[in-house]
Amino acid sequence: MSNNQPWPLREATALLKHVESLEARGLRKPEDPVLFETGYGPSGLPHIGTFAEVGRTTFIRRAFHQLTDRPTQLIAFSDDMDGLRKVPLNLPDPDSVRPHLGKPLSSIPDPFGSESSYSANMNRRLREFLDRFGFEYTFRSSTDTYRAGTFNEGLRRLLHRVDRVLDIILPTLRPDSRPGWSPFMPVCPTCGRNLTTRVTDYHPERDSLSYACDSTRYDGLHGCGAAGELSVLDGNVKVGWKVDWALRWFTFGVHYEMYGKDLIESAMLSARIVRALDGEPPIGLFYEMFLDEDGKKISKSVGKGISVDRWMDYAPIESLLAFLYQNPRKAKRLHYDTIPQFTDQYLGQLSEWEGQDEEGRRWNPSWFYFDQNGPRPRWNVEVNYSLVRNLVVCMGKDDPAIVLDYLSRYDGAVMDAEHRSLTEALVRGAIAYDRDFEAADRNKQAPPPELRPAVGALADALTAAAAEGLVDPEAVQSMAFTAAREAGVEPKILFQALYRGLIGQNRGPRFGSFMLALGLDEAGAALRRLAAGPEPEQ
Repeated sequence: MSNNQPWPLREATALLKHVESLEARGLRKPEDPVLFETGYGPSGLPHIGTFAEVGRTTFIRRAFHQLTDRPTQLIAFSDDMDGLRKVPLNLPDPDSVRPHLGKPLSSIPDPFGSESSYSANMNRRLREFLDRFGFEYTFRSSTDTYRAGTFNEGLRRLLHRVDRVLDIILPTLRPDSRPGWSPFMPVCPTCGRNLTTRVTDYHPERDSLSYACDSTRYDGLHGCGAAGELSVLDGNVKVGWKVDWALRWFTFGVHYEMYGKDLIESAMLSARIVRALDGEPPIGLFYEMFLDEDGKKISKSVGKGISVDRWMDYAPIESLLAFLYQNPRKAKRLHYDTIPQFTDQYLGQLSEWEGQDEEGRRWNPSWFYFDQNGPRPRWNVEVNYSLVRNLVVCMGKDDPAIVLDYLSRYDGAVMDAEHRSLTEALVRGAIAYDRDFEAADRNKQAPPPELRPAVGALADALTAAAAEGLVDPEAVQSMAFTAAREAGVEPKILFQALYRGLIGQNRGPRFGSFMLALGLDEAGAALRRLAAGPEPEQ
């Protein structure tokens, strides 16, 4: 395989080699599922980072299916036994949550009042979020997994080899954090918190530990003072983040997991802990963070950037997949102004697919967006998002039906059964995008006096072409060059004046196609208004 092959295929190739190595050493059977994992912290709503991690992992999973018929499974793991450290800002009833700080999310009442617990609500939202986009996954709850005893073998090994785990973790901690640190976080039987407990002794011969609920590690959280001995099995304890990751890898036998650049050290430490348990760590790929409009890392708490739902207000969700497909090792600005670019990239990929053979399609990024056994949209028309947006601007219309009518006269195929739903989504999105981001700052400028004769001549030529039924975009394009030449004007200068007058910017879609989409009669009338110059101020 070439190093220039699509990155999901490179990752899938590395994964296949990893799996084959495990099989050669007798550590797995070819008929067992190859396991991918993604993690989710249910203290807040699913967000674009959640979508990105599942989406990119799905790209690799689909590429893996291209290489082998081994079965696969994607685990979406919710760490709902994590203790809540602070009340999120967007809860409807924060006062109902505040008394439960320090408790596992699965033990806190649902502030939305619809589910059995805080995390049950968030877990439902996660599943709905993933289901909405057609992702195939198996959901796992941390609480359920601990309580069912699924982690028991790994917990026993951690307890019996706790000194080895401490040797791995303690050197990475600040000196003042090392005394008393433990991989185990007991759930206090008295107050139910696991962020205020500390381990005071280990009893591997009894699969238990001693604890005291008096930790002040987290500001503002106070233990109840209880102390005693607890079994480490069946959900009485959970383990801390780096150890919890390793415990999942060991217990489930995860083969592949992606993670953010900020978790590289955590992944390395978790891999060492898995080996200390006599397990095999997965392979994976770290990805760079998303950046806001100022080039700074996006913070969930600050709320910059753009949400998945907001992106879908303006463009099909697959255009976000096109954004995510770009090199994951490169930091990317995730802001509203990226939407048009990646929507056109997505449409271009769909269009290219139509003429590609099987090998070419494997290099087409859209190959990874869809289940190969399911339907995929087609785009075999001469329309893109930029054209639709500029048509909306030039017409000054916010009625989708009117815009669709113009597009259908330009290319009737846009309203065929195989194109219609995507066309309608593009029109709705373009209208919303113009309304929300561009209309208020648009400044259309009439051409300077010396260019108006050329604009007027072009307007007459377009009107005459409309009467003749001309539909060739190249012929319309030539008319603009002819008008510029006959007026002694540089074509580039004329095109800039036309675009500034029609859509308020220096550049636009290819002129011939744009005029045909607008309709040559309407285009001629629009240019005639430009040639007349600005209306006198009242």
